[in-house]
Amino acid sequence: MGVDVILVASILAALGAVAVLLAIYVAATVRDPMAKRVKALAERREQLKAGITASTAKKRAKLVRKNETTDLMRKFLGSLKVLQDDQIKAAQQNLAQAGIRSKDAAIAVIFGRLVAPITLGAFAAFMIYGIDYFPDWSPIKQSGAVMAALILGYKGPDLWVNNRKNKRTDAIRKGLPDALDLLVICAEAGLTVDAGFHRVARELGKAYPELGEEFALTAIELGFLTERRQAFENLTYRVNLEAIKGVTTTMIQTEKYGTPLASALRVLSAEFRNERMMRAEEKAARLPAIMTVPLILFILPVLFIVILGPAACSIKDALVK
Repeated sequence: MGVDVILVASILAALGAVAVLLAIYVAATVRDPMAKRVKALAERREQLKAGITASTAKKRAKLVRKNETTDLMRKFLGSLKVLQDDQIKAAQQNLAQAGIRSKDAAIAVIFGRLVAPITLGAFAAFMIYGIDYFPDWSPIKQSGAVMAALILGYKGPDLWVNNRKNKRTDAIRKGLPDALDLLVICAEAGLTVDAGFHRVARELGKAYPELGEEFALTAIELGFLTERRQAFENLTYRVNLEAIKGVTTTMIQTEKYGTPLASALRVLSAEFRNERMMRAEEKAARLPAIMTVPLILFILPVLFIVILGPAACSIKDALVK
């Protein structure tokens, strides 16, 4: 077929060697998934304790460099009069719900909305109209490709943030009933709310790292903020989940009126478990309708071939004879 077998074998051997080296590197550099989260929580504790933005001079210098870049973006956006306080607050909340707590990231997202459409649109126009990379495309198709690049550039940062936020919210929703059960046990054992949150964060850190991180951060804020109510409101701000709002409301009422915490949390835990079971039953009820299309396209044709194929061959042989 005109193919150099030795060359192809050499390329495949080289790819196999690279894959083996990569696997060895990944196995040798396994890191604790909680190390980064613990480091972030420690930095937050230092911020609340000392009122500074970084615990070491090196981190402060790094933060200054980030602020300089953010200031340049802010000045550029301000000169175009496209930067609004409501827009910044909404972007900061979306980023916080996605697990990104840096306030500078909001400016970067807004800057990306402005720059990405221009960059991608210019690149698409250059590829299509400048060097005529797709000569077979019709004018309508070329214009549609440029418009798609512009829309993708504008919506790209928001899609990325929303995707991370939805994944994080789903992960927190799955672990919330278990966390409430542990909080009930901690409350009945006589632990305070701060100690209970710390204990739950430590126990659920590996199974549900997102929820463990949020509980640990709430426990830190409960110990350092002047108003404990603000710590619970911050938890609601960081998690886009109605169940979390119910938990924080219960916590605030317990702190204010002294109502029994264990009984209230037990009721909430039962409700969230029932809700989780209902979502599972809903997905199971949708499964037959979802499986209809794959069944028709992939399973039934193969089944007909297996069943009717031998009969068709026998009929053909009989007719030939």
